Amino acid sequence: MQIKNFRVNQSLKELTQHRTVELPIACYETTIKQNIHGYIPLHWHEEIQFVFIVKGEAIFQINEERIVVREDDGLFINSGCLHMAEEKKQSDCVYICLNVSPHFVLSQELLTTYVTPYIQATNLPYVFVDASELWGKTVVEAILKIKQLMDEKPQYFEIDISMQLMGIWKNLIFNGFQPEYVQTELLKSQRMKQMLNWIHSHYAEKIMLEDIARAGGLSRSECCRYFKRILKTTPLNYVMDYRIQKSLVLLQQAESNVTEVAYSVGFNSTSYFIEKFRKSMNMTPFAYKKYKMNDD
Repeated sequence: MQIKNFRVNQSLKELTQHRTVELPIACYETTIKQNIHGYIPLHWHEEIQFVFIVKGEAIFQINEERIVVREDDGLFINSGCLHMAEEKKQSDCVYICLNVSPHFVLSQELLTTYVTPYIQATNLPYVFVDASELWGKTVVEAILKIKQLMDEKPQYFEIDISMQLMGIWKNLIFNGFQPEYVQTELLKSQRMKQMLNWIHSHYAEKIMLEDIARAGGLSRSECCRYFKRILKTTPLNYVMDYRIQKSLVLLQQAESNVTEVAYSVGFNSTSYFIEKFRKSMNMTPFAYKKYKMNDD
């Protein structure tokens, strides 16, 4: 199963319920370019995530860091971390990801000692899983085994999944998890989410740099440094990109027209919307709408 247009709230928290009927775990096989945006946009969730690259290469951004993950390797993304993904060099990247509630990793008695300290650590936004190392190979094999169990659902598969998860977690904490807690890092993450939350609530309105900075309790210059450091863009360019993202969904509605969409996502000029859309998507809004209508 693939989610091609997952929903997020104003703070970019994903709204998808990552679970089956039986278990607080979900498994997806994702072809990056099939997402409505052509990439996996910035989001976060309470669940921890395990990734295995089936084909191609992907560039993941987790908080401030970018990492290339190649075919047969994996990645652990920690709870609450902002992350996004794009394929590298048109490699037709496909990956499997498991989203797991931290409470399902170990029993309640072991959670406080062996899970909570690690998901609350400020120095562990992600762990690269190198399949050329024995422990990494064991982790990616367990991810594939969990996918197989979820697909086939043999008798007692829930117990088998739990056992595989415990093995993954033990390998991770045994091979380099050294949790640290820095209050300034927690504050930085909170402020970034506050600014994004404000943008996503007000993107259809006129937005000034001062408004965004105020939402994070920062000066204008510090606000710009946050966006440059974490998102590799400026605050107002992020607003522009977000408006374009929101327009993609509206343009796919049969009754919509380009001018209405432009104004509804915060542009005060149709021609300016068309110019920015073409620069971002390499086609005009009308061409995109026609393409998506024919695609359906």
